[in-house]
Amino acid sequence: MNILVCLKQTFDTEERIVLEDGKISEDGVEFVINPYDEYAVEEAIKLKEEHGGEVTVITVGPERAEQALRTAMAMGADKGIIVDSEDLEDADEYTIAKILAEVIKEQEYDIILCGYMAVDDGSAQVGPRLAELLGIPHISTITKLTIDGENVEVEKDVEGDVEIIQSKLPILLTAQQGLNEPRYPSLPGIMKAKKKPLERLDLDDLDLDEEDIEAKTETLEIFLPPKKEGGKILEGELSDQVKELVQLLRNEAKVI
Repeated sequence: MNILVCLKQTFDTEERIVLEDGKISEDGVEFVINPYDEYAVEEAIKLKEEHGGEVTVITVGPERAEQALRTAMAMGADKGIIVDSEDLEDADEYTIAKILAEVIKEQEYDIILCGYMAVDDGSAQVGPRLAELLGIPHISTITKLTIDGENVEVEKDVEGDVEIIQSKLPILLTAQQGLNEPRYPSLPGIMKAKKKPLERLDLDDLDLDEEDIEAKTETLEIFLPPKKEGGKILEGELSDQVKELVQLLRNEAKVI
């Protein structure tokens, strides 16, 4: 079974966001595999262990994103592909999906796994867009996966319940929290990952024109949320508190 995993390198979720000149500063920041993509990597490795085959991890990013691929290979992926994004300005989900589709068209695959979303932008668009470009079915936010021959069955959370969906290979699936528990790279795995093949591509290596990958969205401004003000404690009899609360909700919060 040939398994592809599309992943992204993101800020560590414990990092503090700092803005400089209207842009997010990367000085001293630790980068990790996007947490939802970790579920996709783990599921790919489990599929390889159960069915055999090969796991290829793919990313579009700057040179530092190679570390995310090496981490995935230390977990058990077999090889990686990185498309250098240094020449990309203001790339959005449309751009990334187009680039990934162009890379993947040259690969053999039975299943493509992605994270449900990236924790930095939260768009949850790359996976569905990629499936559409490749002309294959797509199921999002899965929490359980079973493959029997060409048959695929998944479970996904739906409004507090579970939905079971059946489909066929090839297919693209996006991983939700609860699908599995990602393993930690072992020391032997880290040492092996250094020798595993990693293909480096530039945009010039792909059959794409600038117009093909021009972003469809534009970021006008980046700003931090306003600081939260201290809460207000109501005192007095319960009936008086209720009256005061209603007045505050109507006149200050303006929600009723």
